[in-house]
Amino acid sequence: MDLINSSDYQVTVSTLIRNSTHFPAPASKTIIVLFLSMTSIIGIISNGLYLWVLKFKMKRTVNTLLYFHLILSYFISTLIVPFITISYLQNHWSFGTAMCKVLNSILYVGIFASSFFLSAISVDRYLFTLHPVWSQLHRTPRWASSIILVVWISATVLGMPYLVFRETYDDHEARVTCQNSYAVSTDWESKRMQTLKKRIHVACFTSRFLLGFLLPFLIITFCYGRIANKMKKRSLFKSNKPFKVMMTAIISFFVCWIPYYVYKGLLLTKTQPLLLQLTLLLAVITTSFNAIFSPILYLFIGENFKKVFKKSILALFESTFSEDSSPERTQNLNSETYI
Repeated sequence: MDLINSSDYQVTVSTLIRNSTHFPAPASKTIIVLFLSMTSIIGIISNGLYLWVLKFKMKRTVNTLLYFHLILSYFISTLIVPFITISYLQNHWSFGTAMCKVLNSILYVGIFASSFFLSAISVDRYLFTLHPVWSQLHRTPRWASSIILVVWISATVLGMPYLVFRETYDDHEARVTCQNSYAVSTDWESKRMQTLKKRIHVACFTSRFLLGFLLPFLIITFCYGRIANKMKKRSLFKSNKPFKVMMTAIISFFVCWIPYYVYKGLLLTKTQPLLLQLTLLLAVITTSFNAIFSPILYLFIGENFKKVFKKSILALFESTFSEDSSPERTQNLNSETYI
């Protein structure tokens, strides 16, 4: 769920709209607002429901723990999107410097955490399939809790630079933007400082790309590739569905995130405004799709989760709207079910 950063919307898009005569600016803004709003509404509601089912309606297992925190990382990111949407509509950041720093830092923590949890789930599936004996001895909820703690600590550490570099900027046109400022000195206009700022910017982008995209993508591809290869050799595929699910997981991760990192990379170069704007639009669409539909992909591949989810939602509506509903209707359903 990761999402496009508010300063990029406000600063870059506004500049592109002023400079570009080839792309309809109102259409561009409408599309971005539409997808941001859709991410806010659908993402918060759906991810909230998934978290509720995983927490209260399913047994505490390695799978449910990992998936719960994966969805939690998406949920955290979608909670930030309304602030981005409002600031983009206003073309102005009205929430103050502290919120500028905190919200964007939390956003990046969610982005890193989602990639790391997808990697952790892939590694868990790999160990469960290729090393069943080890998994039977060591793969426990306590083991999963340790992995989860490491993931959140790592994501938090990687999100901290944005707490430092994020600043509000007054452009002297009655507009305040929330953007990254890589200056480490008050003398930021000097040629030496401009060079240092560029290097810090490149370092931040490179670390984000390598740790937040390339490494998770390689881990996911390797793990699912090995799993598919072993299952195929042992004729464990009763149908093509498991293989298609694995391929969908790999492709969806790549497709949803590569436009975002291409856009971020283009910001470091002297790129044509039209290309930059089109890349931004594509990044908004794919990251919005990722925040909304990735949880559906990763959760609804499990038949048991679908059954528990449907029964849980039905019980929720019954307890809400039925006059003679009893507490028993909302008790845990199928507590022994696994994803």
